[in-house]
Amino acid sequence: MKTHIALYLRNFRHQLAYLDALPQLTFLALLAGVATGTVVVGFRLLVDLPLLSLPEHIDNFEGLPQSARFWLPLFGATALGALLMWLPSRRIKVGVGHVLDRLHNHQGHMPASNFFVQFFGGITCLITGQSVGREGPSVHLGAATASFVGRWLRIPNNSMRTLIGCGVAAGISASFNTPLAGVIFAMEVVMMEYTIAGFIPIIISSVTGAIITRAMFGHDHSFVIAHSQLTSLYEFPFMIVIGIGIGLSATTYSWILRSSLSVAHWPMVIRFAIAGGLTGLTALVFPEILGLGYDTIEDAIAGNFSLQLLLAIALTKLVISSAAIGLGLPGGLIGPTLVIGACLGGAFGIIGQSISGVHSDGLYVLIGMTAMMGAVLNAPLAALVAILELTHNPNVIFPSMMVVVIASLVTRRLFNADGVFLALLSAQGHNIDSNAPRRELSRIGVLSVMNTQFVVSDPVLECDDAHQLLNNQPLWIIFENPETQSLNALRAADLASFLDSAPEKVLTLEESIQLAELPGKRLAIYPIHDTANLLEAHQLMKAHNAEAVYVERSHRPVVGTSIVGIISRDAINNHYKVH
Repeated sequence: MKTHIALYLRNFRHQLAYLDALPQLTFLALLAGVATGTVVVGFRLLVDLPLLSLPEHIDNFEGLPQSARFWLPLFGATALGALLMWLPSRRIKVGVGHVLDRLHNHQGHMPASNFFVQFFGGITCLITGQSVGREGPSVHLGAATASFVGRWLRIPNNSMRTLIGCGVAAGISASFNTPLAGVIFAMEVVMMEYTIAGFIPIIISSVTGAIITRAMFGHDHSFVIAHSQLTSLYEFPFMIVIGIGIGLSATTYSWILRSSLSVAHWPMVIRFAIAGGLTGLTALVFPEILGLGYDTIEDAIAGNFSLQLLLAIALTKLVISSAAIGLGLPGGLIGPTLVIGACLGGAFGIIGQSISGVHSDGLYVLIGMTAMMGAVLNAPLAALVAILELTHNPNVIFPSMMVVVIASLVTRRLFNADGVFLALLSAQGHNIDSNAPRRELSRIGVLSVMNTQFVVSDPVLECDDAHQLLNNQPLWIIFENPETQSLNALRAADLASFLDSAPEKVLTLEESIQLAELPGKRLAIYPIHDTANLLEAHQLMKAHNAEAVYVERSHRPVVGTSIVGIISRDAINNHYKVH
């Protein structure tokens, strides 16, 4: 029975090495969606249950006594810093930036220690009122959960890339209750590409995550607004002003966040204490900055804030949230950008209404949310879809498209600012090279390209043994070079050519055949594991200035060789040209 299961899993992994492994990827996506949805629901429950003790409703930090609004974030951040300061710096990297780094530079292998730091650190931040969001942690938890599923099944690294995207989509879907936005976010922000082969598995995973979260929390959308719409096209010039204003705000947010990284060498407990102290001090005057802030968005939509208060909340939330995340708190920034955008949009709506009589019945709040999220993340499509799913109001799309484009142009072209996650990685010394050749090679597993027409031989052969080797019609002969103690690959055609004109002493068995001394092309080959992709094979060849690598099983068999194939540089080049 175990033998049959092992054989099935081996064939399953082999099929995943190909570009068209859609049925296998769909099955994995379902597993990742179930696992991620369960983890994110557990994360949300552990956050929501303590917050039930807040006055009136969850996230109502405004109802706390003034002293509690100061001490809760200060104590929570300081205690968290005191706990995490004992861990190595590589173990406390969390968030969307960490996911991008692991996906693009480490084949999607997510460390378990960082998962637990994100899980419990994110919970601590959210229940102590830090000015951060839960969506960033959900992305990390989803990606890590999917990575654990893939590593448990030992799937090839080319499929791990898609599986990480599935986890990200399910994480966003389970956190936001927005399955389509989860798909777009995963492909636009994390995978940085749109492929037909990736869409179906990611959609399956995102829908699965949404089903699980809706089964637990219901399926009501977050923000209710009347089906308002623009009353006149004359409002569009004002939309340009809004886009410029929010673009400047998004640029400022990213700048403060990056600037806060300059003190990353300070002890963690001090950095966290500063973040908590700033949050607590500001909350003495503006408690709306505490927590997720979704109740603040609802108040902005309902028109419960004055112009001065909207601007004050937007400014303080912008400064405190960006500084807190830059100082290292393990929280997200998507939620804060929505709050900032909502307040800015509401403020612009009030200004427009006072100047020209434009209507501001919550529509401008949603426009601001879309533009701020899209400009900060450099993900306009994900922002548009997220707001559509959160409100179920299609009227927001038409004006939001214009505003988010202008805001994105201000950040990208006027200030030459990348999306905040890429900017963070760059500031930390990590670069993501997502050019087309790398992406293409990373999608293909070595098992799908390797040549299996080879034989493993002793370095010294008799003539009869050489003929016996060639009876199997191999293309390559692999042997250990006695001088270098490393494996070499010899073309079988070169051995056949030698035998056709072999010296008399070789034919009469007076002399043996030294494979390392035969005329012909011998390649020094280096090992690569069977879960690798073509990008890893290419990088290994480049590192050793080699022309070929041999693929070996992750687990050495009891009998026989662990080598399962050989890949030459020409094979990689030819495969890339074909595809």
